[in-house]
Amino acid sequence: MTPIRRASRDSRIRPEQDRMTSEPGAITTGLEVPGAGRVTALLLRPSNANAALVLAHGAGAGMRHPFMEALAERLASRSVATLRYQFPYMERGGGPPDAPAVLTATVRAAVAVGAERLKGLPLFAGGKSLGGRMTSTAAATEALARVRGLVFFGFPLHPPGRPGISRTKHLDDVTTPMLFVQGTRDALAGLDLIRPLCQHLGPGAELHVIEGADHSFSVLKRSGRTNDVALDELADVASVWMRRVAKGEGLP
Repeated sequence: MTPIRRASRDSRIRPEQDRMTSEPGAITTGLEVPGAGRVTALLLRPSNANAALVLAHGAGAGMRHPFMEALAERLASRSVATLRYQFPYMERGGGPPDAPAVLTATVRAAVAVGAERLKGLPLFAGGKSLGGRMTSTAAATEALARVRGLVFFGFPLHPPGRPGISRTKHLDDVTTPMLFVQGTRDALAGLDLIRPLCQHLGPGAELHVIEGADHSFSVLKRSGRTNDVALDELADVASVWMRRVAKGEGLP
């Protein structure tokens, strides 16, 4: 694991008091969501970071879910800093997600904090499932300041059992490059839907398929692969793509 260093304090962000978490090298801070109060965020920055990702959680689990922790740790080992954060409903202990306006306001607040705490690094934003969709919704309404591209880990095209692409219309209004990382067994995004969508979005949208993975990026034992292997592939693909976009390589 690459050495991690604590980020410097910034009084404009008003952290209550940074404190160490159970994750080595991670620090806890906070951010204000207009009209929704304060939520918690976790910053993990390797000493050799060359990119940064503002990372939102999915609908049913917060930023401390094992998947989120494992992804952040793997990205750190690949020189990518992460700022994970809670949506207000998860900060309150769970329940139904907040209204889209609150979720997108949280995305914007997190990106603003990421831009301050991770100065000097090419900045990206995205998330797992709902977190990715809300990040793209925010970016489609108004470009996210300093964000070079969006990364989606399991973009949810539709609710379970109701195939369709009605949730993707806003993606036409996203002006930054997009990376979709999807499993072949994702029940919320069949490849017969996600592949044509990425083709429609043009050369600024890239798709990487994780063989045998479901929406949670879990793989079947009989596949001969493990969940750790799938997570490594996620982190490899995302980190390489972010470095490439930061350098302006292979962009339309």
